[in-house]
Amino acid sequence: MRKKAAVKLEIGKKVCYPGQGVCSVESRTERNIGDSKIKGFYLRVVSDNSSIFVPETNVDSVGLRPVITGSQCKRLITRLAEDFESASSDWKSRSREFMQKLQSGDIFATADVLKKLTYLSHEKRLSFREQTLLEKAKFLIVSEITSSSEQDPAETEVQVIARVERACAKHSAARPRAAVAGS
Repeated sequence: MRKKAAVKLEIGKKVCYPGQGVCSVESRTERNIGDSKIKGFYLRVVSDNSSIFVPETNVDSVGLRPVITGSQCKRLITRLAEDFESASSDWKSRSREFMQKLQSGDIFATADVLKKLTYLSHEKRLSFREQTLLEKAKFLIVSEITSSSEQDPAETEVQVIARVERACAKHSAARPRAAVAGS
């Protein structure tokens, strides 16, 4: 298993914070917490302008990573239109799996969540929790592609949805063959 490289935080640099999306490293500071001083970084969440304080000692453990590169962005866009494995029929394990993928910070795992939940939304009405996860996954992907490629967010969202719909159509087309093969 490959060890994840440590993220070097620099003022002005953009990074991804799992579950929050793209953030800009705003400042390095020292905070008094109780009787101790803690050095860390303030991150500004690009989408809502909120700030997050990350102690230096937690930078690696919270899952910060650089924004995807141009080539990773192209790979992500391509992968959004590809077929995918079916989601678990057990809602508890499906929900746990989706939460873990979103919290991992892995944008490709997030794309998998988006495709599976979009497909499920065509099959049935999503629960409030699943609808929230669907919206979160879409937001994270759109914000990262937008930051990586500097595209318009509205255009990016339309393209992401179109590609995910293509993946869902491929998945639907593959399902009857799988059912016939299994009988």
